[in-house]
Amino acid sequence: MTRPDPAALLADLRQEGDLLEELLRPLPAEDWDRPTPAQGWTIRHQVAHLTWTERTVLTALEEPEVFAQLRERFRAEADVVDRGAQEGAARPPAEILASWQDSRRRVLERLAAVPEGERIPWIGPPMGAPMMASARIMETFAHGQDVRDALGVPPVASHRLRHVAHLGVATRDYAFTQRRLDPPAEPFRVELTHEDGTWTWGPSEAAQRVTGPALDFALLATRRRHRRDGDLVAEGPDADAWLDIVQAFAGRPGPGREPLPQAE
Repeated sequence: MTRPDPAALLADLRQEGDLLEELLRPLPAEDWDRPTPAQGWTIRHQVAHLTWTERTVLTALEEPEVFAQLRERFRAEADVVDRGAQEGAARPPAEILASWQDSRRRVLERLAAVPEGERIPWIGPPMGAPMMASARIMETFAHGQDVRDALGVPPVASHRLRHVAHLGVATRDYAFTQRRLDPPAEPFRVELTHEDGTWTWGPSEAAQRVTGPALDFALLATRRRHRRDGDLVAEGPDADAWLDIVQAFAGRPGPGREPLPQAE
């Protein structure tokens, strides 16, 4: 994958957020209490969580010493994220939406001002502004999909999935180490199809391969779908094992999703 233009990345982040806003703005207040596939989380929790993470990014950018303390809490306390969602979800839907809108606007502004090459501290390894923008696209896509599932709205296979897929590929070894497994020594070849062509990672001659639709990989890498719900194909035992544990995000992988009824 070629290095994306920073301005284009931020435009994609804005568009991914706008897509979710289009669903949320006309939503009646009572619909914010609809359950999502994440156990115990309603639409309120999903949007409150996005606000929490956007504000965490702002803390990392503006108050690194405060963020360092938060990072230690995140590593030591398993329920930090859930508590943040619960606290945010207690507010009225209009306030939750307005808070997220403000937070994501500020993140876009701050990321645009980060000098090239500067590293931003994070819960996982520090990252530059382009990678942080990709991570925000992934997070918005993932939790936006939870909202879409709650509303019975199908996924959107936009070009922005490329950023989600790239994170899924880049975090291959992390997915193994999170489960106390040794990462494979061999490189993988990943070929994902999208309407504008095929996106590829890794050497073309690699024996371990993953192929299939980009949307299926993005949903699997964000753990929003079970592997059986997509059409991804693995060649080689290591690639096959990876598809069972792939995760494009930092932190605990969680229980994952059960197969959709039609896949059973």
